[in-house]
Amino acid sequence: MLHKIPFQMKKFIAIIPSRFGSSRFPGKPLADIAGKSMIQRVYEQVIQAVEEAWVATDDERIAEEVRRFGGKAVMTSSDHRSGTDRCAEAVRKIEAETGTKFEAVINAQGDEPFIHPDQISALLRPFLDDPDTEIATLIQQIRETEVLFNPAEAKVALDVHGNALFFSRMPIPMVFKSEENDWINKFSYHCHVGIYAYRTDILQKLSNLPEGMLEKAESLEQLRWLENGYKIKTVLTDHATVGIDTPEDLRKIVAEGVEKYYAGR
Repeated sequence: MLHKIPFQMKKFIAIIPSRFGSSRFPGKPLADIAGKSMIQRVYEQVIQAVEEAWVATDDERIAEEVRRFGGKAVMTSSDHRSGTDRCAEAVRKIEAETGTKFEAVINAQGDEPFIHPDQISALLRPFLDDPDTEIATLIQQIRETEVLFNPAEAKVALDVHGNALFFSRMPIPMVFKSEENDWINKFSYHCHVGIYAYRTDILQKLSNLPEGMLEKAESLEQLRWLENGYKIKTVLTDHATVGIDTPEDLRKIVAEGVEKYYAGR
């Protein structure tokens, strides 16, 4: 009688969604940052915090670069709406290919080459402390009024257990009967840091959800999950995030010296 070989179980896998196409910065993952490609720098930071890290891409040029520096890459569809959907496909393929089941998936941004390994470790803590954790994400305290009122920065309101109640591009909550420039002195505001971790079964469910009304209004994907009743645990980080959206962002970093961005954390 043949016995089915059981799947190996591992707790965590980090997946780095990486697309070649970008309206503001085509080919961004392959951009050179002081002798290393952007995707290599992201990978090298992420792999310090997890046993397993893969780049999920829809472009063979990116996959070739990942294999060149010794990383792991998986090809995914070019039709995904978001990095979350790309992660969902990627983990299905990786589990089937490797015979390994993962309890939780980290979605690490492919354009943050200076992501700190401690950020990923902190994001995994809720899954170690509570197996019922569905989704976790990082947040950071807002200390400047300029950031508070910047619609490019998503703000988050929390419950007493550290779960997200709502995300908005507007400051939430407002401080009633107070001048706007004094709000930051009267309430502890937080902004969202766009790195997620998901329990693997929850990730597959999220990828099948239709776009929600709140998401359409705010253009924030995570509102789709809240609207459908999923809980998002937040984890506070003090590490600054440095995303690269344009060639100008990259030139500034290179001119100032990349070591500054690693050391400045």
